[in-house]
Amino acid sequence: MEDIILVDKNDNEIGRGEKMAVHLEGRLHRAFSIFIFNSQGEMMLQKRASTKYHSPGLWANACCSHPRPGEVLEQAARRRLKEEMGFECDLRKVFSFIYKAKVENLIEHEFDHVFIGKFDQEPILNKEEADDWKWIEPKKLVEEIIKNPKEYTCWFKIILTKLYD
Repeated sequence: MEDIILVDKNDNEIGRGEKMAVHLEGRLHRAFSIFIFNSQGEMMLQKRASTKYHSPGLWANACCSHPRPGEVLEQAARRRLKEEMGFECDLRKVFSFIYKAKVENLIEHEFDHVFIGKFDQEPILNKEEADDWKWIEPKKLVEEIIKNPKEYTCWFKIILTKLYD
């Protein structure tokens, strides 16, 4: 059982909750999403592990997760990128936003902090987190999402519209 940080609409911590219970109840909590680009401008995608508790087998950004209670957001982002994708790089926060979406029998209600970074090598996947990965140029990604929207996570599609606004 893992606790995550509950927040108000201004990202002030208001408590903690067990991760699964928070997602079942749709309570607002702190999260982060990491977008990695290579020097050619391609974006790294992660195919979520088929064993994940929600959105298994769907394509998403390089890494997304929740900071632990008491953990600094930027440190949490670096930690999870290393745990999921097996590499480290400089990350820069670009924006935050709130979204709420029904995902299977859960409700994702997140105050999501979006980070970007640059990396030019191959990741070393944690198979508990990701089944696959790929580089894709943003224009081709948009075409792929239009053709096959159900192959991508809801938050990834939301963030893309904000990232490229």
